[in-house]
Amino acid sequence: MNRRILEEKIFKILMLASVFIVMGSLVIIIGLVVFNGGSSLTIEMFTQTSGGGYYLGRGGGILNAILGSLFLALPATALACLIGLGIALYLQREFTHPRISAFIRLSLDILWGIPSIVYGIFCLMIMVFIGIGTSLLAGIIALTLLEIPIITRYMDESIKMVSIELKEGAYSLGSTKFETAVKVVRRQALPGIIAGVLLGLGRGIGDAASILFTAGFSDRIPGSLFDSTAALPTMIYHLYASPYPLVRQRAYAAAFILVVIVLSISIVSRALSKRYTKFVIR
Repeated sequence: MNRRILEEKIFKILMLASVFIVMGSLVIIIGLVVFNGGSSLTIEMFTQTSGGGYYLGRGGGILNAILGSLFLALPATALACLIGLGIALYLQREFTHPRISAFIRLSLDILWGIPSIVYGIFCLMIMVFIGIGTSLLAGIIALTLLEIPIITRYMDESIKMVSIELKEGAYSLGSTKFETAVKVVRRQALPGIIAGVLLGLGRGIGDAASILFTAGFSDRIPGSLFDSTAALPTMIYHLYASPYPLVRQRAYAAAFILVVIVLSISIVSRALSKRYTKFVIR
């Protein structure tokens, strides 16, 4: 058999094996959480908050954790989006020197690779220095720092793909660099920007380490930015740490809800990116 044909078949097998491993892992994860926590999925989980007895097998729900995750992730993603868009536009060659932009991109890549618990400890050190306790605000700040490099790099790569001819056409019509960046480049890079924002949102909702030391934990829905709050990842941790089998099943049910939320965000991201791609000028 020809060597090139053999190599092609080997790599095709490896690619199919990779797809099977990824898809199989997803099916196994969803199957496990449904099998172990399906019996605990009730309406009360979505309509009631958890009390002290909930961790002992009594009644209640995880509404406070679901809302807490949204209260943490949505503002953090909005802040990271605003900061990230400004950084991504600044990194383009029209605004900064290539060496400076290369250094900033390297810094963002390093920040992306830093474990999320480091962000939590960093924010905790600031909290101790200022003299404040765990709160919703501290959790939002920690998640914002976590999401900024993710969202910024996605935006940056999307903006870099905008053709230089399109920018030059805008300049020839009298647009300034700022107007071109905001009105032309941003629109053309919108599919990638949306994907990056929703990816950051999914990371923020699913992260536990960064909010473990900052947002704290509570059985109530937070009434202000300075109240502690539960989130789905920390709720899963506390439920699974229980010695009662029924409570551990509730941890699987909460994990299933979290997986569904993250999968929904991914599906929405693909749908919106596909929708806005047709407006991109190639």
